[in-house]
Amino acid sequence: MGQSDSTERFSSRVADYVRYRPGYPSTLLRWLHEDIGLPRSALVADIGAGTGISTELFLAAGHPVTAVEPNAAMRTAAQQWLQSDYPQLQLVAGTAEATTLADNSIDLVAAAQAFHWFDTAAVRREWARILRPGGLALVYWNSRLLDASPFLAGYEQLLLDYGTDYTEVAERYQDDQTMRDWFGDGLRGLVHLPNVQHLDYDGLRGRLLSSSYAPQAGHPRHAPMLEALQRLFDAHAVDGKVAFEYQTRAFVGTLN
Repeated sequence: MGQSDSTERFSSRVADYVRYRPGYPSTLLRWLHEDIGLPRSALVADIGAGTGISTELFLAAGHPVTAVEPNAAMRTAAQQWLQSDYPQLQLVAGTAEATTLADNSIDLVAAAQAFHWFDTAAVRREWARILRPGGLALVYWNSRLLDASPFLAGYEQLLLDYGTDYTEVAERYQDDQTMRDWFGDGLRGLVHLPNVQHLDYDGLRGRLLSSSYAPQAGHPRHAPMLEALQRLFDAHAVDGKVAFEYQTRAFVGTLN
């Protein structure tokens, strides 16, 4: 999959992405500040910032953030959502492998859900270039629990049945050992944190359609997929909602 494919494949899903993608637990910042020792004044470069879900986590904690995002529609969504509340936000049109940021200018390079789309050898070189001496790289994402409940097992089967390139995308996510190897001797810490969304049917539908492998309206599998999703929701909803459970996995370390 080429870089242009990965950067543009969410352009038609921005509204669902903004409304229905999960955030990240506040315990992630507590871990960074208290256990890792990240200063609360650290300048953060949020790489592959998307619509700003990950960006807002750092801004709300008081960090100045430069959000680097190649997709214009997503960058605009982040600006509309965040810029008025957080004047310390800067938005940059750049990629993970070519951020456009200055040498030795960043205290923490952070990449969330988008990391599995990156050229991991190229980003290591680029991030080492923009980090200040002693600066840290943070990689984290929400890993959906595939079989923690009958609902989640059914959702996984739905993706296998109706997704366009679901298996190819799922296989791109790095496991813990791959990330340990990527950081090497620079690894300073890793943590697994619980995270959950409680979704009504509209929320579940939006969450599904925010995924790049979910067929959109006009695709022959779109309507059958949504019919299957309604059946899955009806079978497992409690008080009108289902629990969409994740494990937030985070890795932090130096790159030099």
